[in-house]
Amino acid sequence: MLVHPQFDPVALAIGPLKIHWYGLMYLLGFLLFIILGRYRIRQKPEAGFTREMLDDALFFGVLGVVLGGRLGHVLFYAPGYYFQHPLEIMAIWQGGMSFHGGFLGVILAMAWLARKYNLSWFAVTDFIAPLVPLGLGAGRIGNFINSELWGRPTDMPWGMIFPYVDALPRHPSQLYEFALEGLMFFVVLWFYSARPRPVGAVSGMFMIGYGLFRSFAEFFREPDEGFLGLMTLGLSMGQWLSLPMVVIGVLLLLWSHRKPVEKQQQQ
Repeated sequence: MLVHPQFDPVALAIGPLKIHWYGLMYLLGFLLFIILGRYRIRQKPEAGFTREMLDDALFFGVLGVVLGGRLGHVLFYAPGYYFQHPLEIMAIWQGGMSFHGGFLGVILAMAWLARKYNLSWFAVTDFIAPLVPLGLGAGRIGNFINSELWGRPTDMPWGMIFPYVDALPRHPSQLYEFALEGLMFFVVLWFYSARPRPVGAVSGMFMIGYGLFRSFAEFFREPDEGFLGLMTLGLSMGQWLSLPMVVIGVLLLLWSHRKPVEKQQQQ
């Protein structure tokens, strides 16, 4: 039987200063964003992106992730609790971040970036989207190290006991999400975006891919009973928030293909 290694969440402690593994995973995600972005700038100069724009995208994207992710967790998952304990809303160090909230925060940040550099909003999101999945995967590794967001009980041979939770073998759902939302999603989106696509197509594919991968992985992830648990039709909040992404992504993909690639690139 597999047992979670029970890593120390603190990677390095220097006096009162503590560096957590989860924070290092965020830094790894940002580093991968810059490396992949600079490679894509050299590979596709016709996209009109520069290193200065990439640095701005990272800076304001980080603000969108942190602020949007925290507020998304507060509003989507536990509004009643935080309205009763408003001082804990910004206590990010206690945990509680929502991808969908962070996604909305990044969307707003990219809208500002597009306005600053006089670019199409979708031209910006099309460039940024393929740089994101590996960072998402790094975050899931952080969840695994912290022994959080564990899976549902299972009798599969790779079931893992999380001693901080109970003695039941469970799906290591964090690793499933790392493989799906991180590695597989990156491969699909990276190669899809490598070829000329209509404006908005890569953004649409991002929404479809993430929504599908996340919805599938949620079937193996234990719902947070402390807040919402399973909802209507036996779906989790993560699934209900992901399904509209798929619908919007499909509509965006159909809309983007209304014009030939060549004509859009000339605009």
